[in-house]
Amino acid sequence: MSYKMLCLDIDGTLLNSNHKISSKTREAVRLVSGRIPVILVSARMPAGIFPYQKELGLNKAVISYSGALILDEQRNVLLNKTISSSVVELIYDNFMGQVHLSIYCNNDWYIENKDCWARQEKEITGLTPLEVNYTKLIDSWYRNSGGANKLLCMGEKEDITVLYHQLQKMTARVTASIAFYRSKPSYLEIMDKAVSKAAAIEKLAASYGVERNEIIAIGDNYNDLNMIEYAGLGVAMGNAPEPVKEQADEITSSNDNDGVARIIYKYFN
Repeated sequence: MSYKMLCLDIDGTLLNSNHKISSKTREAVRLVSGRIPVILVSARMPAGIFPYQKELGLNKAVISYSGALILDEQRNVLLNKTISSSVVELIYDNFMGQVHLSIYCNNDWYIENKDCWARQEKEITGLTPLEVNYTKLIDSWYRNSGGANKLLCMGEKEDITVLYHQLQKMTARVTASIAFYRSKPSYLEIMDKAVSKAAAIEKLAASYGVERNEIIAIGDNYNDLNMIEYAGLGVAMGNAPEPVKEQADEITSSNDNDGVARIIYKYFN
Protein backbone atom coordinates (compact mmCIF):
# COMPACT_ATOMS: atom_id res chain seq x y z
CA MET A 1 0.00 0.00 0.00
CA SER A 2 1.27 3.48 -0.89
CA TYR A 3 0.45 5.91 1.91
CA LYS A 4 0.04 9.59 1.02
CA MET A 5 -0.61 11.34 4.36
CA LEU A 6 0.81 10.99 7.87
CA CYS A 7 -1.07 12.29 10.91
CA LEU A 8 0.78 12.54 14.22
CA ASP A 9 -0.46 13.18 17.72
CA ILE A 10 2.02 15.27 19.74
CA ASP A 11 2.07 14.51 23.47
CA GLY A 12 2.95 10.89 24.19
CA THR A 13 3.52 10.23 20.47
CA LEU A 14 5.79 12.72 18.73
CA LEU A 15 7.25 13.89 22.06
CA ASN A 16 9.11 11.66 24.48
CA SER A 17 8.62 11.68 28.24
CA ASN A 18 10.82 14.77 28.50
CA HIS A 19 8.45 16.62 26.12
CA LYS A 20 11.11 16.65 23.40
CA ILE A 21 11.36 15.32 19.83
CA SER A 22 14.24 12.85 19.64
CA SER A 23 16.87 13.34 16.95
CA LYS A 24 15.89 10.06 15.28
CA THR A 25 12.20 11.01 15.14
CA ARG A 26 13.03 14.51 13.90
CA GLU A 27 15.17 13.09 11.09
CA ALA A 28 12.48 10.58 10.09
CA VAL A 29 9.68 13.18 9.96
CA ARG A 30 11.80 15.58 7.93
CA LEU A 31 12.61 12.77 5.51
CA VAL A 32 8.98 11.94 4.79
CA SER A 33 7.59 15.50 4.91
CA GLY A 34 9.18 16.28 1.56
CA ARG A 35 7.07 13.57 -0.05
CA ILE A 36 3.66 13.67 1.64
CA PRO A 37 1.63 15.98 3.93
CA VAL A 38 2.58 15.46 7.58
CA ILE A 39 -0.15 16.83 9.83
CA LEU A 40 0.23 17.48 13.55
CA VAL A 41 -3.03 16.59 15.29
CA SER A 42 -3.25 17.63 18.92
CA ALA A 43 -5.46 18.64 21.82
CA ARG A 44 -3.08 21.59 22.22
CA MET A 45 -3.86 25.15 21.18
CA PRO A 46 -2.26 26.34 17.92
CA ALA A 47 0.54 28.21 19.71
CA GLY A 48 1.46 24.92 21.40
CA ILE A 49 1.79 23.21 18.00
CA PHE A 50 3.62 25.80 15.90
CA PRO A 51 7.05 25.39 17.58
CA TYR A 52 7.07 21.67 16.75
CA GLN A 53 6.00 22.42 13.18
CA LYS A 54 8.96 24.78 12.90
CA GLU A 55 11.38 22.31 14.47
CA LEU A 56 10.33 19.65 11.98
CA GLY A 57 10.28 21.96 8.97
CA LEU A 58 6.57 21.34 8.32
CA ASN A 59 4.43 23.82 6.39
CA LYS A 60 1.03 22.12 6.20
CA ALA A 61 -2.22 22.68 8.06
CA VAL A 62 -2.54 21.95 11.78
CA ILE A 63 -5.37 20.36 13.72
CA SER A 64 -5.72 21.75 17.24
CA TYR A 65 -8.06 21.14 20.17
CA SER A 66 -8.51 17.53 18.94
CA GLY A 67 -10.25 18.79 15.79
CA ALA A 68 -12.17 21.81 17.07
CA LEU A 69 -9.92 24.24 15.22
CA ILE A 70 -8.16 23.65 11.88
CA LEU A 71 -5.74 26.20 10.45
CA ASP A 72 -4.38 26.01 6.90
CA GLU A 73 -0.82 26.64 5.73
CA GLN A 74 -1.31 30.42 6.01
CA ARG A 75 -2.97 29.96 9.42
CA ASN A 76 -6.40 30.87 8.07
CA VAL A 77 -9.30 29.17 9.87
CA LEU A 78 -10.73 26.19 7.97
CA LEU A 79 -12.93 24.93 10.81
CA ASN A 80 -13.85 26.38 14.20
CA LYS A 81 -16.22 24.50 16.53
CA THR A 82 -16.98 25.90 19.97
CA ILE A 83 -18.83 25.02 23.15
CA SER A 84 -21.67 27.51 23.61
CA SER A 85 -21.33 30.23 26.20
CA SER A 86 -24.35 28.86 28.11
CA VAL A 87 -22.73 25.42 28.50
CA VAL A 88 -19.38 26.96 29.49
CA GLU A 89 -21.20 29.02 32.12
CA LEU A 90 -23.04 25.98 33.47
CA ILE A 91 -19.84 23.96 33.81
CA TYR A 92 -18.06 26.92 35.40
CA ASP A 93 -20.85 27.52 37.92
CA ASN A 94 -21.07 23.84 38.88
CA PHE A 95 -17.46 22.69 38.98
CA MET A 96 -15.04 25.62 39.28
CA GLY A 97 -14.55 25.07 43.02
CA GLN A 98 -13.71 21.40 42.64
CA VAL A 99 -10.87 21.54 40.09
CA HIS A 100 -8.78 23.97 38.08
CA LEU A 101 -10.52 25.13 34.90
CA SER A 102 -8.60 26.45 31.89
CA ILE A 103 -10.56 27.88 28.96
CA TYR A 104 -9.22 27.91 25.40
CA CYS A 105 -10.55 30.01 22.53
CA ASN A 106 -8.83 30.39 19.16
CA ASN A 107 -5.17 30.94 20.08
CA ASP A 108 -5.76 32.14 23.65
CA TRP A 109 -5.49 30.27 26.95
CA TYR A 110 -7.47 31.78 29.84
CA ILE A 111 -7.20 31.14 33.58
CA GLU A 112 -8.70 32.84 36.63
CA ASN A 113 -5.89 32.00 39.05
CA LYS A 114 -2.20 31.16 38.65
CA ASP A 115 -2.42 28.01 40.75
CA CYS A 116 -0.13 24.97 40.72
CA TRP A 117 -2.04 23.41 37.80
CA ALA A 118 -1.69 26.50 35.62
CA ARG A 119 2.02 26.66 36.46
CA GLN A 120 2.44 22.98 35.60
CA GLU A 121 0.70 23.36 32.24
CA LYS A 122 2.77 26.47 31.48
CA GLU A 123 5.94 24.49 32.15
CA ILE A 124 4.85 21.63 29.87
CA THR A 125 3.67 23.78 26.96
CA GLY A 126 5.96 26.78 27.27
CA LEU A 127 2.91 29.03 26.90
CA THR A 128 1.67 31.87 29.09
CA PRO A 129 -2.02 32.07 29.99
CA LEU A 130 -4.13 35.20 30.19
CA GLU A 131 -5.54 35.82 33.68
CA VAL A 132 -9.15 37.01 33.34
CA ASN A 133 -12.46 37.12 35.14
CA TYR A 134 -14.48 34.21 33.75
CA THR A 135 -17.84 35.84 34.38
CA LYS A 136 -16.82 38.83 32.25
CA LEU A 137 -15.34 36.55 29.57
CA ILE A 138 -18.53 34.49 29.31
CA ASP A 139 -20.67 37.64 29.27
CA SER A 140 -18.65 38.92 26.31
CA TRP A 141 -19.34 35.65 24.49
CA TYR A 142 -23.06 36.03 25.12
CA ARG A 143 -22.91 39.46 23.48
CA ASN A 144 -20.77 38.33 20.53
CA SER A 145 -21.98 34.74 19.98
CA GLY A 146 -18.62 33.40 21.15
CA GLY A 147 -17.62 30.23 22.91
CA ALA A 148 -14.71 27.99 23.92
CA ASN A 149 -12.87 25.54 21.70
CA LYS A 150 -11.85 23.52 24.74
CA LEU A 151 -12.20 23.37 28.51
CA LEU A 152 -9.38 21.71 30.43
CA CYS A 153 -10.09 20.56 33.97
CA MET A 154 -7.06 19.67 36.09
CA GLY A 155 -6.99 18.26 39.60
CA GLU A 156 -6.15 15.31 41.77
CA LYS A 157 -7.02 11.93 40.25
CA GLU A 158 -9.88 11.36 42.68
CA ASP A 159 -11.38 14.79 42.00
CA ILE A 160 -11.23 14.28 38.24
CA THR A 161 -12.95 10.90 38.63
CA VAL A 162 -15.76 12.55 40.59
CA LEU A 163 -16.06 15.30 37.97
CA TYR A 164 -16.20 12.74 35.15
CA HIS A 165 -19.14 10.95 36.78
CA GLN A 166 -20.88 14.24 37.56
CA LEU A 167 -20.65 15.27 33.91
CA GLN A 168 -22.16 11.93 32.90
CA LYS A 169 -25.17 12.68 35.10
CA MET A 170 -25.79 16.22 33.88
CA THR A 171 -28.93 17.09 31.97
CA ALA A 172 -29.31 15.86 28.40
CA ARG A 173 -29.15 19.49 27.24
CA VAL A 174 -25.50 19.58 28.31
CA THR A 175 -24.30 16.05 27.65
CA ALA A 176 -25.86 16.06 24.17
CA SER A 177 -23.69 19.02 23.19
CA ILE A 178 -20.28 18.10 24.64
CA ALA A 179 -17.74 15.31 24.51
CA PHE A 180 -15.33 14.75 27.40
CA TYR A 181 -12.48 12.37 28.12
CA ARG A 182 -9.53 11.93 30.48
CA SER A 183 -6.28 12.65 28.65
CA LYS A 184 -4.34 11.94 31.88
CA PRO A 185 -5.48 10.68 35.29
CA SER A 186 -5.42 14.32 36.46
CA TYR A 187 -6.74 15.94 33.24
CA LEU A 188 -10.25 16.01 31.81
CA GLU A 189 -10.88 17.74 28.48
CA ILE A 190 -14.25 18.99 27.22
CA MET A 191 -15.14 19.95 23.66
CA ASP A 192 -18.12 20.24 21.35
CA LYS A 193 -19.82 16.90 20.69
CA ALA A 194 -19.14 17.07 16.94
CA VAL A 195 -15.38 17.47 17.41
CA SER A 196 -13.02 14.59 16.63
CA LYS A 197 -9.55 14.14 15.24
CA ALA A 198 -10.98 11.76 12.62
CA ALA A 199 -13.47 14.31 11.28
CA ALA A 200 -10.74 16.95 11.04
CA ILE A 201 -8.39 14.56 9.24
CA GLU A 202 -11.18 13.61 6.81
CA LYS A 203 -11.70 17.29 5.97
CA LEU A 204 -7.99 17.92 5.37
CA ALA A 205 -7.49 14.70 3.41
CA ALA A 206 -10.20 15.77 0.96
CA SER A 207 -8.39 19.07 0.39
CA TYR A 208 -5.16 17.18 -0.36
CA GLY A 209 -6.88 14.62 -2.59
CA VAL A 210 -6.00 11.76 -0.24
CA GLU A 211 -8.26 8.75 0.32
CA ARG A 212 -8.96 7.31 3.77
CA ASN A 213 -7.03 4.11 3.06
CA GLU A 214 -3.97 6.19 2.11
CA ILE A 215 -3.62 7.73 5.60
CA ILE A 216 -1.43 6.64 8.50
CA ALA A 217 -2.44 8.00 11.91
CA ILE A 218 -0.31 7.48 15.03
CA GLY A 219 -1.47 8.21 18.57
CA ASP A 220 -1.24 7.13 22.18
CA ASN A 221 -4.41 8.07 24.02
CA TYR A 222 -8.19 7.79 24.12
CA ASN A 223 -8.77 10.96 22.10
CA ASP A 224 -6.67 9.35 19.35
CA LEU A 225 -8.95 6.31 19.08
CA ASN A 226 -11.25 7.76 16.42
CA MET A 227 -8.37 8.74 14.12
CA ILE A 228 -6.64 5.39 14.68
CA GLU A 229 -9.86 3.63 13.69
CA TYR A 230 -10.47 6.00 10.75
CA ALA A 231 -7.06 5.82 9.08
CA GLY A 232 -6.05 3.21 6.54
CA LEU A 233 -3.30 2.27 8.96
CA GLY A 234 -4.03 3.17 12.56
CA VAL A 235 -1.01 2.87 14.82
CA ALA A 236 -0.90 2.88 18.62
CA MET A 237 2.25 3.80 20.49
CA GLY A 238 3.80 1.23 22.79
CA ASN A 239 2.99 3.52 25.74
CA ALA A 240 -0.73 3.66 24.84
CA PRO A 241 -3.37 2.16 27.18
CA GLU A 242 -4.48 -1.37 26.29
CA PRO A 243 -7.94 -0.32 24.98
CA VAL A 244 -6.22 1.98 22.46
CA LYS A 245 -3.79 -0.75 21.39
CA GLU A 246 -6.68 -3.17 20.90
CA GLN A 247 -8.26 -0.92 18.26
CA ALA A 248 -5.03 -0.27 16.32
CA ASP A 249 -3.93 -2.03 13.14
CA GLU A 250 -0.37 -1.98 14.41
CA ILE A 251 1.51 -1.24 17.63
CA THR A 252 4.86 0.50 17.44
CA SER A 253 7.45 1.08 20.13
CA SER A 254 6.96 3.73 22.82
CA ASN A 255 7.51 7.46 22.58
CA ASP A 256 10.78 6.99 24.47
CA ASN A 257 11.92 4.44 21.89
CA ASP A 258 11.24 6.34 18.65
CA GLY A 259 7.94 4.65 17.82
CA VAL A 260 7.06 7.29 15.21
CA ALA A 261 10.40 6.93 13.45
CA ARG A 262 9.99 3.15 13.37
CA ILE A 263 6.70 3.43 11.44
CA ILE A 264 8.08 6.05 9.04
CA TYR A 265 11.09 3.95 8.13
CA LYS A 266 8.94 0.84 7.78
CA TYR A 267 6.38 2.33 5.38
CA PHE A 268 8.27 5.16 3.66
CA ASN A 269 11.80 3.79 3.32
